[in-house]
Amino acid sequence: MKIDGTVFGAITIDGKTYEHDVVVRLSGEVVKRKKKLSKRLYGTSHVLSEDEAKFLFEKGCDQVVIGSGQMDHVRLSPEAEAYFEKKGCKVLLEPTPEAIQTFNRSREKRIGLFHVTC
Repeated sequence: MKIDGTVFGAITIDGKTYEHDVVVRLSGEVVKRKKKLSKRLYGTSHVLSEDEAKFLFEKGCDQVVIGSGQMDHVRLSPEAEAYFEKKGCKVLLEPTPEAIQTFNRSREKRIGLFHVTC
């Protein structure tokens, strides 16, 4: 499984282009991000809530790579940060183009969340 690249509004993974935010599971399965878990609490998908962190995390995960958007707007809420810390899961938060490279290079048991707009 390889993330090929991103442009504003899209991400390409294994040759397939997605025009929405995605989560890459430990298994390599690509699923649509459940932004509503954060949006209903904060009014935006630019702050990751604890509920979304719980959706994102999987047992056995050592690392979560978060693509914070093309212009680096996504942040973790303090509650989401505490949740990942409690689970012993390292979080790497970078603009999406850089996060893709980090994800592809990582040899950790990792999950990716990639925000494809700002």
